[in-house]
Amino acid sequence: MIVSMTGYGSSLQQNDSFHVTVEMKSVNHRFSEVNIRMPRPFLMIEDRLKKAVGKLVNRGKVDVFITIGGESVSKRAVNVDWDLLEQYVTTFEEMKKRFNVNKSDFPFEQMLTHEDVISIDESDDVSEEVKSLLIHAVEQAAVQLHTMRQEEGKELYRDLIHRSSLMREWATQLKEYAPIVSEQYQERLHKRVNQFLEGKFEADEGRILTEVAVYSDKSDIQEELTRIDSHLKQFDAILEGGGVVGRKLDFLVQELNREFNTIGSKANDIQISQRVVDLKSELEKVREQVQNIE
Repeated sequence: MIVSMTGYGSSLQQNDSFHVTVEMKSVNHRFSEVNIRMPRPFLMIEDRLKKAVGKLVNRGKVDVFITIGGESVSKRAVNVDWDLLEQYVTTFEEMKKRFNVNKSDFPFEQMLTHEDVISIDESDDVSEEVKSLLIHAVEQAAVQLHTMRQEEGKELYRDLIHRSSLMREWATQLKEYAPIVSEQYQERLHKRVNQFLEGKFEADEGRILTEVAVYSDKSDIQEELTRIDSHLKQFDAILEGGGVVGRKLDFLVQELNREFNTIGSKANDIQISQRVVDLKSELEKVREQVQNIE
């Protein structure tokens, strides 16, 4: 089964004291990247949470948003910079003397909101209970994300198999039509030569056949069609096998595009050119879909 790189998952876990909400979304990415936003006290288990997501996500960028409510999840303590506060007091008293101000008292109340003087220290020591709750919430959200990515993968599989079948059908039409191109060229060349000679001389059949042979060699697309058939078979086989196959499929899309371009440059026939345009248009849709596959 192929898996899409886009998806969404969420989980709410709670007990009598805490509730943890986890939301995660994934988008296309060349590699695997997990970014987690959560309260600072839980940074010590960030790697563990990333590994929990990584078990189900092999490729793609995943953003995880975590909120925790309820009782305080960590111990807090007021920290006072006494040395700095004493300097403020000393400076205040010197200012009173310098400007002869006797009645003013030092504004200790204002110091309570001064971040340089008083700060809140939050301990990294959080309870095992809330850690366990958080890990479980992340695991459940990752499962939901993976399930959604699998469902999207099924839709991608059906769409790509259909488009591959369509391209194979058009390539078969080219294979059947290609030999006729040389015959038509020979007829046109014979007709133009006769018109030019106006019946005064007999056309050199050998020379015409030589020109046709040269033309056929330059416009021959059999090798390209053989490689296209091989690429499409590989494409279907990779889809059937499933797994982390996005890069393999992307490589085959590039190879198919190269073959289509070669046929387009060789084509001296309007029907072949039109069919190449159809093939390239369909391949572009395939390329866009392949970018979503893990």
